[in-house]
Amino acid sequence: MAGRLDGKRAIVIGAGSSGPGWGNGKAAAVLFAREGAKVLCVDVNEAAAAETAGIVAEEGGTARAFTADVTKSEQVAALVEDAVAAWGGVDVLQFNVGILGLGGPVEASEETWRTVLDVNLTSLFLTCKHVLPVMERQFEASGRGGAIVAISSIAGIRDIGVPYVAYNTTKGAVVPFVRSVALQYAKQGIRANAVLPGLMNTPMIREPLKEAYAGGDVEKMIAIRDAQCPTGKMGDAWDVAYASLFLASDEAKYVTATEIVVDGGITARIA
Repeated sequence: MAGRLDGKRAIVIGAGSSGPGWGNGKAAAVLFAREGAKVLCVDVNEAAAAETAGIVAEEGGTARAFTADVTKSEQVAALVEDAVAAWGGVDVLQFNVGILGLGGPVEASEETWRTVLDVNLTSLFLTCKHVLPVMERQFEASGRGGAIVAISSIAGIRDIGVPYVAYNTTKGAVVPFVRSVALQYAKQGIRANAVLPGLMNTPMIREPLKEAYAGGDVEKMIAIRDAQCPTGKMGDAWDVAYASLFLASDEAKYVTATEIVVDGGITARIA
């Protein structure tokens, strides 16, 4: 292990994967463990959380699996309590939850709007609500604060060619939320930052996105998305995980209230 997170106690929300391969949260959880962190792998899918924790264990790292619906405050409180009971505190919170909802304000249903809002944004509010007091107590007791890394999306700051009004709005809102937390808690030794992935080739894009591109042809969808990127191909979960690792580590001790865009240059294009 390179040890960039040696001695850190991390919670990764959304640590499973929505299908075969590497999702952003799964990659982050495994990478954090490789770098020396103890990781609580949280996911609404019990099998997915267990799979990620199992990969960490097979590699000789330390991880626990926890199943929770992070739109429910009592379940979030329970997962934080589990981490504290196991390891005595929380140094890193990496929030990696997001679902899509196809359609603009007219096409999307009210149910879709509310569901996406709860999953993508209310869950971030709840995880911070329960983690921040732990980090505050740590700082008061030992000067050891913490780092929060929230995964947003470039869809929150620019058009990506598909009408996802609920997704775009909630992912955009992650940015000011993180800035607000960062500034409120800066003197308590707590940093908060966001990572904005661009078009990524992860399991999440296959089922939820396939109907929005190329009539459901997954391979054609991937080709279209690759062609949209200045690099000629989408990024992957490890690109997001390494950006998260930097922000979670002490290398970023003076980095807070900001965003890292991980998009292969697509947001720099005029059109």
